[in-house]
Amino acid sequence: MSDVLERLDKLKARIQEEDFLKGNGLSNEVNIHIFCYDPKDEMAVRYFTEQLISDQSLTSHVIEKNLYKVLLEICDEKRITKAATSMEEKKGKKFLKDQIIKFANNKAFVEKIKPETQELGDVLLLTGVGEVFPFARVHDLLEAIQPEVPDIPILVMYPGTFNGRELKLFNKLTPNSYYRAFNAI
Repeated sequence: MSDVLERLDKLKARIQEEDFLKGNGLSNEVNIHIFCYDPKDEMAVRYFTEQLISDQSLTSHVIEKNLYKVLLEICDEKRITKAATSMEEKKGKKFLKDQIIKFANNKAFVEKIKPETQELGDVLLLTGVGEVFPFARVHDLLEAIQPEVPDIPILVMYPGTFNGRELKLFNKLTPNSYYRAFNAI
């Protein structure tokens, strides 16, 4: 546990650095960073995120978007939330998942998570990655959001591993290729 706490402290300092905020040193690559952690440390990461968002002493402005909450918002707008349980009972989990994925696609997520304004000092923080699985996959979402959020860094809190080429959710699932991000710490 102390390892993740130490890394989170480093992350807090990192997101305030001018080079991080401007994307300096990334060889013209996109300013997307992945903070990987062991899924067993989820509660510590959630606590850290809550503290980070409310920290008035930060020089950066953290804009958190919890992907699971975004999914629920999309489902509410499509009026499927209340019907989901009975739909699952009648037609099965796969049917329900397929129906949700039809309207809760990357485009719908991007519309909900992209900040209205993007100013120097802003950091888009994506959380809830594990909670939203299998309805959204972060590698696909990052591909979709990249053109919509070109001016500020995107930081993904990721319960799993990223080796610079592949994301492996929960350290168990089949890895998905994504090479445009950088390890945050």
